[in-house]
Amino acid sequence: MASETNRSFLPIGTQVVALVAGKNAKGDQSCPRGSVGVIVSPATDNPNAYQVRQTDGSIITFDRKSLAIRKHFQSDSAKHGHNRRSEPDLNDYIIYRCAVGSRAFGLDTENSDSDRRGIFLPPSELHWSLFGLPEQIENHETQECYWELEKFLLLALKANPNVLECLYTPSVELATPLAQELLAMRSIFLSQLIYQTYNGYVMSQFKKLNQDLRNKGAIRWKHAMHLIRLLLSGITILKEGFVPLRIDDHRDRLLDIRNGKVPWEEINFWRLRLHKDIDAAFASTRLPEYPDYERTNEFLLKARRSMTGGKA
Repeated sequence: MASETNRSFLPIGTQVVALVAGKNAKGDQSCPRGSVGVIVSPATDNPNAYQVRQTDGSIITFDRKSLAIRKHFQSDSAKHGHNRRSEPDLNDYIIYRCAVGSRAFGLDTENSDSDRRGIFLPPSELHWSLFGLPEQIENHETQECYWELEKFLLLALKANPNVLECLYTPSVELATPLAQELLAMRSIFLSQLIYQTYNGYVMSQFKKLNQDLRNKGAIRWKHAMHLIRLLLSGITILKEGFVPLRIDDHRDRLLDIRNGKVPWEEINFWRLRLHKDIDAAFASTRLPEYPDYERTNEFLLKARRSMTGGKA
């Protein structure tokens, strides 16, 4: 509740909670700590105090630091209860872990990080809990990120490149039977939405890179490399129906982009040509218009049911 004491001026009519017992002019306690009142006016003899009408009609003067706005007090109380609970270690519920990033793409150097991604599936009681669950857990020091299963599935249905690459990477380090079942049905997430997601993502990111070039005189070459890689990947998915992690035929040229050896004009020219290629791949793709929402939902329900009694 301490954060409340530093908040701004309290208007007349504001409902407040007393953080200390209130005392009248004689020094007698007139209201207990936690009592509710209404601001009726600032105190005449103290610019940092207020007169507060209590439920019995009496008027008690409080310092600002001794008052909390009632709705903030209740909100802070909920946070306090959350902070006092014993937090579960969600890492105990990871069901899938894989390696992605430059090493999986075959674009790594001796200085490349080892990026790991995956899925966690906590017990049902944590979903039912008042305090809820995070949609993902991250460890920036170890370059790890894990999505809660439902979040992961929703991203896969939207053709999120990071998530689809998790499903197709050959570098799998952990996969429970449930995760293996998900990998076996991964093709249900491939749809014509690939075109919108990959193409649109690249367009927006190239706009940012172009702005960096105008405003700063330089771009982030690694980002430019990965955006070209995404377009190449999107073309392959639409044509062949799988997500390629490695783009070996273009490896040397992509590395040249990352190392700043390719002029921006040449990169942009390649990008525009690849946009035409992905347009053509989209026009002839055999992928369904949408992913399989029903089968995905059935899998999620099965996974949730499996966690009503503990670990998967």
